[in-house]
Amino acid sequence: MKFTAIQIAEILEGEVVGNPEEEVSKLSKIEEGEPGSLTFLSNEKYTPYIYTTHASVAIVNKSFTPDKEITTTLIKVPDAYKAFSTLLSFYNEIKNNKSGFEEPHFKSESAKFGANVYLGAFSHIGQNVVLGDDVKIYPNCFIGDNVEIGEGTTLFAGVKIYSETQIGKNCKIHSGAVIGADGFGFAPDENGEYSAIPQIGNVVIGDHVDIGANTAIDRATLGSTKIGKGVKLDNFVQIAHNVEVGANTVIAAITAVAGSTKIGENCMIGGQVAIAGHISIGNGVKIQGNTGVASSIKDNAVIKGTPAYDATQYNRSYVHFKKLPSHIQKLEQLEKEIKALKES
Repeated sequence: MKFTAIQIAEILEGEVVGNPEEEVSKLSKIEEGEPGSLTFLSNEKYTPYIYTTHASVAIVNKSFTPDKEITTTLIKVPDAYKAFSTLLSFYNEIKNNKSGFEEPHFKSESAKFGANVYLGAFSHIGQNVVLGDDVKIYPNCFIGDNVEIGEGTTLFAGVKIYSETQIGKNCKIHSGAVIGADGFGFAPDENGEYSAIPQIGNVVIGDHVDIGANTAIDRATLGSTKIGKGVKLDNFVQIAHNVEVGANTVIAAITAVAGSTKIGENCMIGGQVAIAGHISIGNGVKIQGNTGVASSIKDNAVIKGTPAYDATQYNRSYVHFKKLPSHIQKLEQLEKEIKALKES
């Protein structure tokens, strides 16, 4: 797909300096620019590359004034970084705007489809499924019975959605994610063997949620596991049964949240965090990476460590921890000196 400099400038409401008919068909870093590619310059430390790049078109800040000759066509905008981000979104929208049903696929006769739906090859659509307008289901997806997916949502290849799940509008669920599998519920008997407790609840996901590759969100034992509006989950995140994650919370990779824990709104949770079950985490909480959370956390706390406690106190303690070997040596030396004084 090709675009001219003037077409891009019209999208970004920018000004072309150079050849308005210069064509581009791909994107590139400014230091790796090739003919036919579009790049951008927003960070001053990359300015030297604007004079050497082979990119055909570059988006720059309106304030940029070259101090030597440039062969690349420029598009001047108020904020080059923001403009390039806007263009990426526009490019993705065009690239992912697929529609129609590929063969082979299976769809139940009771399933309902909105306008402009895309269904990739080898996808399975169960009974009473409802897909809203502009939903995109990429190849090898499984959607179980009674699932509802809101308009504009995309499921990338290989996503598995178990029965009864409800997904909101304009969500993105990346490859390998599993939504609605049984929660980890087992009861031991008198012989020490474990029997599965039926998980008959579901998962409810709000609008504008992003779910990373290979992330798992378990269905509730009873009721719903809930992911609030605007939540962003990284790759390899585990959300257990009956967990609730509040709106606009972000969770980084390899984090696990145990069953029935409630996480508030606007939280930021780092990577490799372990959160125990049946606790509450307040709004606006920041949990730094590699933290183990074993008890409830109040609003706006910033925590770190295992078990977790105030991040400032943790950092102060860590300064002393690093000096522990030298402190021990000093203590041992003092003990020798005290012993020698007693003996004398």
